[in-house]
Amino acid sequence: MSFRTKRSTKIALNGAGLLVFLFAVFPVFWMVMTAFKTDEDINSSTPLPVPLHWTLEHFRAVFSGQGLEFGILHFFGNSLIVALVTVAVSGVVALLAAYAVARTRFRGRASFLVMLIVVQMVPLEALMLPLMLNAQRLQLLNSLTGLIIVYIGSSLGFSILMLRGFVAAIPRQLEEAAALDGASNRTIFWRITFPLVAPGLVATSIFSFVTAWNEFVIAFAFLKDQEKYLLPLTLSYHFGRTQVEWGSIMAASTLFTIPVMIFFLIVQRRMVSGLVSGAVKG
Repeated sequence: MSFRTKRSTKIALNGAGLLVFLFAVFPVFWMVMTAFKTDEDINSSTPLPVPLHWTLEHFRAVFSGQGLEFGILHFFGNSLIVALVTVAVSGVVALLAAYAVARTRFRGRASFLVMLIVVQMVPLEALMLPLMLNAQRLQLLNSLTGLIIVYIGSSLGFSILMLRGFVAAIPRQLEEAAALDGASNRTIFWRITFPLVAPGLVATSIFSFVTAWNEFVIAFAFLKDQEKYLLPLTLSYHFGRTQVEWGSIMAASTLFTIPVMIFFLIVQRRMVSGLVSGAVKG
């Protein structure tokens, strides 16, 4: 391949990547800009990408509650509690289960893995009725605890399957060498296996966090008291009014995306796939 052909191919690929980036970023840009527009600019017959008159009125309305019993910080706290507990519990359980599946042989191991794959094929909404009936029997309906249990169960299958691959990729020679040096099973797990599985644990944590943070249907079915609402439920409130308040919706949505971005920025440094190869070379 000639130099000119390589250059043209590189330009074409970079151009395609730029188009994909703009296509993905444009809705976010429009959301943020709309949050700072006045109602006149939002309802203008001519779409305005940038506000003519900047305002923080929509953010003030969201923080004050605007007809709700509580401000957005209260619902933000509910969503944060649900998401963080889901991430912590599902991460620990999935890590232990993945290690057991990847490192031990037991009866029904293959059936267990197939079951995890089949469960991922069933939409969570299809299980909403039996989940609600069981939650009602256990007196967990209309509670954050019941919602957290459902979210943990929905994220475990994917997390176990992903972490199993990371655990299986760790050479057994590392653990055997540590055992020969007199390390206990607990020491081997926390000092050798856990640091190498950390990138996979970060990836599954992001999945669990986003799932618990964005989910709407189950939360809408489970929660009745406004005091226990999560952030997605507060967004639906603005759609249910006589006039859709796009400014408040976009302001709340802008605030809604900030925690996910912060969580990703905190953990993205751990998403390194070369830790295992580096350990083997060392």
